[in-house]
Amino acid sequence: MIPMPAGALPAFIRIRWRIFGFLFAFGLLAYFQQKSITIAAERIMPELHLTQLQIGWLQQAFVLGYALFQIPGGMFGQRLGARRTFVIIGLLAFAAMMTTSMAPYFFGGQGLFVALLSAQLLLGIAQGAIFPVSAGVFESWFPVRHWALVQGLQSMGLQLGAAMTAPLIASMMQSMGWQRAVFYTTLPALGVIGLWAWYGRNSPREHRAVSAAELAEIGDRSDELRASVVTPNRLKDLFTNRNVMLLAFSYLCMNYAFYLLANWVFLYLVQVRKFSVLESGWLASVPPLAAALGAGLGGLLAGRFCQRYGARWGYRLIPLCAMPAAGIMLLVGVGADNAYLAVFALALSYGLVELTEGSYWASAMTVGRGDTMTVGGVMNTGGNLGGIIGIPIVAYLSGQGAWNAAFWIGAVLALVSALTWLGIDTERPIRETPAQNN
Repeated sequence: MIPMPAGALPAFIRIRWRIFGFLFAFGLLAYFQQKSITIAAERIMPELHLTQLQIGWLQQAFVLGYALFQIPGGMFGQRLGARRTFVIIGLLAFAAMMTTSMAPYFFGGQGLFVALLSAQLLLGIAQGAIFPVSAGVFESWFPVRHWALVQGLQSMGLQLGAAMTAPLIASMMQSMGWQRAVFYTTLPALGVIGLWAWYGRNSPREHRAVSAAELAEIGDRSDELRASVVTPNRLKDLFTNRNVMLLAFSYLCMNYAFYLLANWVFLYLVQVRKFSVLESGWLASVPPLAAALGAGLGGLLAGRFCQRYGARWGYRLIPLCAMPAAGIMLLVGVGADNAYLAVFALALSYGLVELTEGSYWASAMTVGRGDTMTVGGVMNTGGNLGGIIGIPIVAYLSGQGAWNAAFWIGAVLALVSALTWLGIDTERPIRETPAQNN
């Protein structure tokens, strides 16, 4: 048999797509871990005598740790490399989830709440580096034309994890309780971490299985990659760069709607739409499935728009159209008389929000050019400020039965996030605009 030349191998056999598979899995597991507590909250509140506001504080602890470690996590990843970084943060996240499931056996009262709060804070810190470091891996392993696509596909993995969480945790809670449900669904993470430690590499040139043909396909961007240590002057450049700051602000506004849809739909369906817990678990999986479809489609479209219209308008077009439409669907969902129409509208809103993920993250990579992990950390810090601000607002308003107000705020911020894109110019990377950084 005549061997097939390396350059003729189908795309899915390329080593870079195997590396992508690991990052897809890390993202899926991360969102499964994040969303478990929001689904288990329906049982946690009566069993542990916690209020809905305290559940909000648990979510806030996660988002606080997640937001605070975005920039340090990106810097840590640039310094240590993606291979070791994912092993370390994966094990920390595993420990946090095990603590969450086991804490009620060892603590009670205020001590139990503090233990759960600490576990969620640790989970947020551990996961803070995942997506900035993933962006750096994509920069090294994929050609520029695929950046938006792989970012969109990874976001699809996140939403598939979120979609799996609601029905799986809800059904397992029915038969074995929330603690065992969280415990058993956490175990697969160890397998992914071990396989990554064995197979993963920081760059294509470090992986023995990468052929010369694949290296040529990826392209040599070594001249764009800077030293691994992020200096104070480089940090100053990032924090004074207009494009980086506008991306962070727009992502902040977008993420209020994101966290509203991602964290609160299950309780909204139980409390307002009066679905049963099990039925709400299945219905709550519909918006994340729509979001997964939106994320994958958005990454594909953003890449094609960039090829046709250039990076500036190629990345702008989707957020400018999708975010206002997402805000309208939020209002349709909360105002619908029919409960199933409300679920459909919220699912469509979530799909439109996630349609923009490829544009945001590929823009951060395009602007960062070698400092992608840190730039991604800055942008995602802004994004998670949307959660830090939004979670207590939604927790308070929902606790008062004022769900409509929470959705109206989301609609307004969705419009603001879209308009901010008019000031973002991704055709001017940081290294090419020194004047505006001083």
